[in-house]
Amino acid sequence: MTATLSTSEHVQSGIAVQLAGVSKVFGRGRQAVAALDGVDLKVAPGEFVCLLGASGCGKTTLLNLVAGLDAPTTGEITLNTSRPAVMFQEAALMPWLTASRNIELPLRLAGFGKADRQAKASELLDLVRLGGAGHKRPHELSGGMRQRVALARSLAATQRVQGTDAPPLLLMDEPFAALDAITRDVLQGELLRVYERTSTAVLFVTHDVREAVRLGQRVVLLSSRPGRVVQEWSTAEDGAETLTEEITARLREVISTHAKS
Repeated sequence: MTATLSTSEHVQSGIAVQLAGVSKVFGRGRQAVAALDGVDLKVAPGEFVCLLGASGCGKTTLLNLVAGLDAPTTGEITLNTSRPAVMFQEAALMPWLTASRNIELPLRLAGFGKADRQAKASELLDLVRLGGAGHKRPHELSGGMRQRVALARSLAATQRVQGTDAPPLLLMDEPFAALDAITRDVLQGELLRVYERTSTAVLFVTHDVREAVRLGQRVVLLSSRPGRVVQEWSTAEDGAETLTEEITARLREVISTHAKS
């Protein structure tokens, strides 16, 4: 089977991104390491999907493949968006630019004029509740504030698909993992508020079951390496506590099975 990565010109019914039989192997021969094996996954336009699994199960690898930062060894990835926006665990802001200028950067690369860039950056800063901080540089902001700017910048990167029939897609790789518990809780709430305002499809990587259940409309569990989809849940089906316990038990089972193999 050959590996392909394609972006369709027209939105296929109900699909923002689709992975079909996607596998990824690093290295060759005896040194080869299989990170993913036959992953099938669909994310609908405007859907919030959390990708859950133990460390090293291939979650970040999968995100990198969808982002186009790497290519699958086998399988096909179909995007009904332009190149997805990505938000990482570290804010990775340009230290010499203000918060506003950091947000304007993807807009500039997308060809927006100066006036439009400034207006959109201001709008996005308001959206993440940093309306008065646009003039500050990253070192003047707290960790949580920097992540808010990173979120606004990622949302700015989706602006290039506005006005077309292609839905926006945001890829998030454990963006709150390095934050303290209180800040993480606040930003999870903020992300949900922003998500409801923007209708952006989100593929969110985490190893935290409670975070996955709180944020996602759907939770997809990957096995230990090589990563395979072993089960998925709709968060609308059961209460949060019941679902968290069920997913946690299944995750422990997956990890235990891998440890014995």
